[in-house]
Amino acid sequence: MVAKQTKALATLVSLVLACGGLSACGGGGGGGSDAHDKELVFLDGYPERKDDSPWGKAVQGCAPEGYTIKRQLQDETMNPLTIAVKENNAPDIAMIDNPSMPTAVDSGMVVDMKEAGVDTSGFDKNIAAPGIIDGKTYGVSYGVNTLGLYYKPDILQKAGVDPAGIKDWDSLNAAIQKVVQAGFKGISFSGIATEEGVFQYLPWFWGAGGDLENPDSQAAQDARDLLSGWVKNGWAPKSSTTNNQSAAWDVFMSGEYGFAENGSWQAESASKKGYGVLSIPAKNGGPAKVPAGGEFLVLPFHKKGDETKQKAAAQFLNCLTGRDLLKASESTGYLASKKAVREQQLKDQAYLQSWDQPAATAQGRTTRLGLKYENVSSDLSKKLQAALNK
Repeated sequence: MVAKQTKALATLVSLVLACGGLSACGGGGGGGSDAHDKELVFLDGYPERKDDSPWGKAVQGCAPEGYTIKRQLQDETMNPLTIAVKENNAPDIAMIDNPSMPTAVDSGMVVDMKEAGVDTSGFDKNIAAPGIIDGKTYGVSYGVNTLGLYYKPDILQKAGVDPAGIKDWDSLNAAIQKVVQAGFKGISFSGIATEEGVFQYLPWFWGAGGDLENPDSQAAQDARDLLSGWVKNGWAPKSSTTNNQSAAWDVFMSGEYGFAENGSWQAESASKKGYGVLSIPAKNGGPAKVPAGGEFLVLPFHKKGDETKQKAAAQFLNCLTGRDLLKASESTGYLASKKAVREQQLKDQAYLQSWDQPAATAQGRTTRLGLKYENVSSDLSKKLQAALNK
């Protein structure tokens, strides 16, 4: 697949307009003899995390001897990376959302990690899986996030709801109804017409017995009916159709909502406020399967590669996903991608303990479907939007 270096890149070159020119997107390049030779450019998707933040310090702390790390900060990294690789102006290291891995590999945008000298051993199989294409590892993870069901104990107590009794969809709906009847609001979630909305839909889809290889099943309809029913009943806000996960969390935090479907990255703030969290229930009981979220670190393709810089970039990744994996995962609120490291993290960050099992069993969205997931996700999103907006 790597031989197809220009397949999808040619069709995406028009995206250069989104960055206002190539100089805004690239910066790594392939060698030379100027001062940039000892600078590794890292396309980093965390612009809100400055160099003096825990993440920023973890990144800078993994600079190989003699090198400095230059962070290129972008909210969305796939388009800038696509353009930069096309123009042979790619960064030395990049971060991309894990569902983008099949596209990045098929387009020839990233290189084989093992061949580049990156240690790909020791990662939890379920977390590593989206980065493995045709048996080769093209992306490595420093941490994973996933979804759960947050609740406010004081509201549930006033409504006479015992969270321990929420075991399936019927008991969840009964609990939400009691909360609303007690004068509070029900549940917030993200149903936005993007991958974020699909991400939040998948636990309900899987919880109803759904399979991504059969996306038009009854399970898909059952999950849509559940979420759209919440909106129709007034249990969830109408803004759920446009709220991303951050906005959905703001609704939960600012209003009198009893429940919220949201991510493990909110665990620290939720813990400080005394909120509880449950596993998302499957339709007929037990915990639903949840998707593995998070970003992967990749080494972009360069037409004229600089072996010395690529070796240094591999050393950087070996540090951030090896020696300093605990520091990297703790700095992001993600759960470490290696079980042994995660065990120490859970001692340091006790508020994450209830997330250990979901992380250990979270499913990659593209693991089985590869490139096909993009179309499946788009179809799921369109049908979910139609149901929510009825």
